[in-house]
Amino acid sequence: MRRWVLHIDMDAFYASCEQLTRPTLRGRPVLVAGVSGRGVVAGASYEARKFGARSAMPTHQAARLVGPRAVLVTPRRAVYSTASKRVFEIVSRHVDIVEQLSIDEAFMEPQELVGASVAEVTDWANNLRAEIKAETGLPASIGAGSGKQYAKISSDLAKPDGVFVIDPDRQLEILRPLPVGDLWGVGPVTRQKLTTMGVETIGDFADLSEKEVEIALGGVVGKQLWQLARGHDDRPVAPRAEAKQISSEHTYPQDLTTPAEVDAALARAAQESHRRLLKDGRGARTVSVKLRMADFRIESRAATLPYATDDADTLLATAYKLVRYPGEVGPIRLVGVSYSGLEEALQHVLFPELDQEIKRPLSPDRDYESGVSDHDTSADTIAVDITPADAPGQWRATQDVYHPEYGHGWVQGAGHGRVTVRFETRATGPGRIVNVLADDPLLTHADPVDSLAWDDWSPNNAD
Repeated sequence: MRRWVLHIDMDAFYASCEQLTRPTLRGRPVLVAGVSGRGVVAGASYEARKFGARSAMPTHQAARLVGPRAVLVTPRRAVYSTASKRVFEIVSRHVDIVEQLSIDEAFMEPQELVGASVAEVTDWANNLRAEIKAETGLPASIGAGSGKQYAKISSDLAKPDGVFVIDPDRQLEILRPLPVGDLWGVGPVTRQKLTTMGVETIGDFADLSEKEVEIALGGVVGKQLWQLARGHDDRPVAPRAEAKQISSEHTYPQDLTTPAEVDAALARAAQESHRRLLKDGRGARTVSVKLRMADFRIESRAATLPYATDDADTLLATAYKLVRYPGEVGPIRLVGVSYSGLEEALQHVLFPELDQEIKRPLSPDRDYESGVSDHDTSADTIAVDITPADAPGQWRATQDVYHPEYGHGWVQGAGHGRVTVRFETRATGPGRIVNVLADDPLLTHADPVDSLAWDDWSPNNAD
């Protein structure tokens, strides 16, 4: 009987959640990245992607690409987590076993589709997408194929907001012309090794002999990738064990010998780990920094915060407190940052700036590929806003607020004793702008989740 594996991927999930709950942002190039312009993009709407902006890109670079129409919003993890729970609660009504990969994607293998035709699989996927859209307002793409690899490739081909099914009879015909980097598990290092051998497509890779693969990529992993390229994927769909830590590290071709080089390498690793942390959907309590010196000595240092967080500035600042420099330990060849103590619940912090202060100068524009700062950082300074996040009468752009006369809204700007608020939620459609006195006692901080306005559903339903 023909096997069907499906991969569901929520389209531009973070940006879609923002456009859903803040209707005036629909159709606009949204960058979920924070309004300060520092750090990296956590999510980009399709309108922003048309300009070349994408997730994991430095925020200042993405904002430059999009131009003055760019809308920068601070990530609201509670909203994304709640939306994810509702989406996968809907999925679980139709599939017994779901292998959730992250907050916005998963594999599934519905028993009712065993032996189904391409048309039947397409109809099933479209019905699920329609149900998700009707109940949540969020778009999803679904791909299907004979195994995980082909389901994942199919969902990429289905985007945005569509379905793509790879007929097993045409599987290799579709698979072979694709870039070898589209093969799940082929990262930048593996892709570079294959490129030096003249391998550009998945078909080129499949045509290599087993011996050539073993020489180029090594034993077990290389052969597994080669089998995938040749159309063989019998991996089961099964619930994933939760990761205990999330990490990123890079070995540099030339030893790092200056603080500026180490700073850039640390920021690169921290930002990549942070991107994976956001994708995971949890916060971290513990930050660890790993260094391998030129003489192969390894040093790891860790610090634990009193609360779990997914705030990029807090995590990066903690990493800076741990790192050591060539003047202390000698030339450095590897820098890594990991986040552990992962928790679903994030504690609200009244004065997050106290944990976000970076004492070492940090270049705002670094060469992330080489890990070397592209200018002298000695004169750089970092401005730290010491305003308490929940101080009465103090408001920040994109913050959620509530007013008993106007309802739920979000701050669009503040200054000169006044705050401009757009009052709207998912249920209201584009809302009105109201200028309110900054010290108006009726204007209060609000729970971001309320912007979903899902009165018919509670996150407890999915627990």
